[in-house]
Amino acid sequence: MEGNELQHNEYEFVAEIKQLLDIIIHSIYTHPEIFIRELISNASDALNKMRLLRLTEPKILDPESELQINIFVDSTTSNFIIEDTGIGMTKDEVVQQIGTIAHSGTMEFLQRLKEGGSADNLNLIGKFGVGFYSTFMVTDEVTLETRTYMPESTGVRWKSQGKDKYTIEEIEKPKRGTKIFFKLKEQYKEYATPEKVKATIKKYSNFIDFPIYVNKEKVNTVQAIWYKKKEELTKDEVEEFYKFISSDSKPPLSYFQVSIEGNVNFKALLFIPESLPNYFVPELFEKTLLLYSNKVFIQDNNQEILPDYLKFVKGVVDTEDLPLNISRETIQNSPLILKIKKILTTKILNHLEELAISDNAKYNQFFKSFGSIFKSGITIEQSHRDKIIELLRYKSSKSDPEKLISLSEYVQKMKPEQKEIYYVLAETFDSLDKNPNIEYFRKNNIEVLVLTDPIDALVVPFIIEYKGKPLKSIDMADIRIEKSEFQESERIDAELANQLFDKIKNVLGDKILNVQESNRLVSSPVTLVTSKYGHDARAEKIYKIIDKNFQSSAKILEVNTGHPIIKNLVKMMQNNPENHLIDSIILQLYDEALLLEGELENPKEFIERLNAILIKVSE
Repeated sequence: MEGNELQHNEYEFVAEIKQLLDIIIHSIYTHPEIFIRELISNASDALNKMRLLRLTEPKILDPESELQINIFVDSTTSNFIIEDTGIGMTKDEVVQQIGTIAHSGTMEFLQRLKEGGSADNLNLIGKFGVGFYSTFMVTDEVTLETRTYMPESTGVRWKSQGKDKYTIEEIEKPKRGTKIFFKLKEQYKEYATPEKVKATIKKYSNFIDFPIYVNKEKVNTVQAIWYKKKEELTKDEVEEFYKFISSDSKPPLSYFQVSIEGNVNFKALLFIPESLPNYFVPELFEKTLLLYSNKVFIQDNNQEILPDYLKFVKGVVDTEDLPLNISRETIQNSPLILKIKKILTTKILNHLEELAISDNAKYNQFFKSFGSIFKSGITIEQSHRDKIIELLRYKSSKSDPEKLISLSEYVQKMKPEQKEIYYVLAETFDSLDKNPNIEYFRKNNIEVLVLTDPIDALVVPFIIEYKGKPLKSIDMADIRIEKSEFQESERIDAELANQLFDKIKNVLGDKILNVQESNRLVSSPVTLVTSKYGHDARAEKIYKIIDKNFQSSAKILEVNTGHPIIKNLVKMMQNNPENHLIDSIILQLYDEALLLEGELENPKEFIERLNAILIKVSE
């Protein structure tokens, strides 16, 4: 470590190191408990090196001693001790490894701060050994005692108050490894209680490979199973691990592993839950993937690592490319996170595609639970749009409401002459029976997709077509419906129909956009349909919820000119064009159409008119 020697074992920090220590202590770490994570991470590194050294080095001090981390705290004295049985350090290594912050990178770090950077957003953070110095946030003096693995080595003590000076001296230390101890400041004395330390370990360091003991009690009891190979994982341990990280009482619906090496390196174990989390526990919604760096916890609610439409996925992502000391702001803007996000998005969609092929029942369960979230990907995701569309599932007018079908399945079953994919937005599957616009399709055995999810009204317009087949709502005026021979034979004369249409326009005025003959009605007299540039009734309801100022567009009234009521209206017009009952019946038919859409605003007026008509016809 650079410095000016005052006596045999006392040194003074140079000005740049004093400045850097001040930054580390007061700026980099925003949560004081991080010092526990940093010390455990350093101990874990030392134990990892020792584990590898055992394979090649014949002469090792205490060769049979367990690789472990021991923490001792005393709430009475506020003392904190952490000790490992790792590789240890020589005097020269203490100078080098504890003093890594004094290497050339330090000057670059400080220079960038002077140029307007921030200790919270520089990628240099974590690239040199600043973790150890986080202890100075919670104490006024730190003592480190260490002895290397070599049998002939001697112990070394390093001590500093993190201000002007530090000391290094040789000591007697019988055991291999490193011991760090200090007294906590008064405001941080809670970290001298076993409960607080254990809670912090479970949050940040629960998956460290080596056992961690707090006052002789083992704390980390869950393995980092994402490092295991697929064939080594058992169903029970996967389910238990999932429950541990997700707080879900049920096992996952599905899971898979990811291991990437190359320009970006990371491992992941991802889960598809069986159902949505409890709405009364909002934090379960906030947690998506837990982010780790070499098994050390970094973050649990990163908003950038998955696109919004995949945030139902739970699990762990562990990358060695992410420094421990990186800030939340840096993580969110990190090019590394964007690369991981791109890879994970592809992997998750591929997994869902495989699940849909291999286990249709499970996939349908997934879609019933998370379809509303997943569908939104169409509106925001261009690169994976086609795959998302293939993964969509809908109810069908020709099957059980519990069964879901894909657009691909629909197209395969289309009649040869059918040119369009038909759908209807409905509040429930059963409410389909109230919609007169379904009559033609049922009579002609044409399948209609039944979209009961409110978000469908916002999503479907983004699909437009599938495999060259336009998606058309049966509530729209511009769908292709051919007249049947039966309808043609039952219709009234075209001239009489036009006279009736003119009368209807005169009575309803600006309540409607137009009146036209219907080819879609079979048993109903009239229906309301939407113009080519409008929104169907269900969609308008959703838009009104989103925007209270949304104005419904005028609809087109379609008339079944073969219906008995319509034929009787024409006869009434022929017999007595001034009959006021004609106007009442037209208004009543229009309100009936509104009633079926759920848009009737004045039921009292509707009932009064109906009663008046009944009185008149019953005289």
